[in-house]
Parts: sequence; structure tokens; C-alpha cells
Amino acid sequence: MKRGFRQMLDEANAEIEAVSPDEAAALLEDDGTIFVDLRDPREVEQSGRIPGAKHCPRGMLEFWIDPDSPYHKAYFASGKSFVFFCAGGWRSALATKTAQDMGLTPVKHILGGFTAWKDAGLPIETPEGKK
Repeated sequence: MKRGFRQMLDEANAEIEAVSPDEAAALLEDDGTIFVDLRDPREVEQSGRIPGAKHCPRGMLEFWIDPDSPYHKAYFASGKSFVFFCAGGWRSALATKTAQDMGLTPVKHILGGFTAWKDAGLPIETPEGKK
């Protein structure tokens, strides 16, 4: 293997901005910031989500960012700031680097992802019937 995931994470983390869950929470009410949940739909359904976060499965990110893609989502062309997160911070670190390489700025990710957010006792919208 030429480059494993750990090397890719190290390379990404050297070039991207990461914020703690508390730092991210301070941006939750900022109209100029969009939170993007990169987890699989089943993960979101199982454990809930950060209030107001957009959902973009990691496998669709590049297609949703690129305005030339038939799958483009307009909120990625809004000129706003983005805070990405996944369950533990690995997918979001790689996604942040990819988005940055594509020209999406400013973008950052939550250290420790949704798990760290939840462990910090920050607000979560839970799926109906789940606690």
C-alpha cells in the first residue's frame, strides 16, 4: 500500500482547521455557518444529529460541492463557512481536506466528531422514538 489512511489523515490534519466541540457549538447559531453531517444515513437515524445540520453522505460530497455536477447542492455555493463532522473525526478530516482542495472555503471539522459532541453534552436532535 502506497499511503494508508493514517498517513492520509496526518497529511489532511496538517492542512486543515479543526475545532473542538465547544468551539463548534459557539458557531451553531451563526447564520453564516453551515454544519454538514457526513455520516451514513443509518448512523444519523440511530444516534441523532446536531440541530440544523445538513446531511451529506461522505460518498456524495464531491458531487454535491461541484456546481458542474448534476447532484450539486446550492448551499455549498452559498459563500458561507462550513463545519464538517462524522462519527469520530476521521471521515470529516479527509472530507475537509477534499473540500478545501476543491476550493470550498472556509471549512473546518469537529475534532472527535459527533461522538465528542455528544460526550460534551451539546445539543442533539434525536430520532423519533429514540433516547
